[in-house]
Amino acid sequence: MKEVAVYCASASDLAESYRQEARDLGVGLAASGLALVYGGGNVGLMGEIARSVHERGGYVAGYIPERLMAIEGRAYDVADELIVTQTMQERKRSIFGRADAFVVLAGGLGTLEEFLEVATLRKLGYHDKPIILINTGGFYNRLLDFFAHTETEGFSPSLEGLYAVVPDAARAVELLQSALFQADSPVSP
Repeated sequence: MKEVAVYCASASDLAESYRQEARDLGVGLAASGLALVYGGGNVGLMGEIARSVHERGGYVAGYIPERLMAIEGRAYDVADELIVTQTMQERKRSIFGRADAFVVLAGGLGTLEEFLEVATLRKLGYHDKPIILINTGGFYNRLLDFFAHTETEGFSPSLEGLYAVVPDAARAVELLQSALFQADSPVSP
């Protein structure tokens, strides 16, 4: 079974559009036979996607650090696998090593940090796994403008082809199916 790491918000007080996008992605992953590998949370978009995958009979593997596990209600206790790590770094390393692809939903600093790490590692040639950024309602437009600015100012070479930017979960699932189930099929927007 192919496994997709999903990075997303753990914040709970979010607009319905973001929560629905997470649920839609969960439905798409389960329908495609793709397992979810994620941060192990039961809150925010993390909880939305995990529950959505499970409700459709999909497989959920969560990695949660001890410190967050100790907070009541944070962990998705009914995951098919719930691995408790000692540190955030161990969690990130475990998810990265296990994933066949990465999808990024809306999120804050943690989500952004995880996205930037896998994008940087791909840019440096440490992996060639697909990375898909779901730009729900233009959530990441300012970040994408900043990336263009780093190119214009000479701080970054072209980031073309490093990751795909899509408007919604449906398009992300299409790209995942193409990249993971059809040999020699690159991920492109």
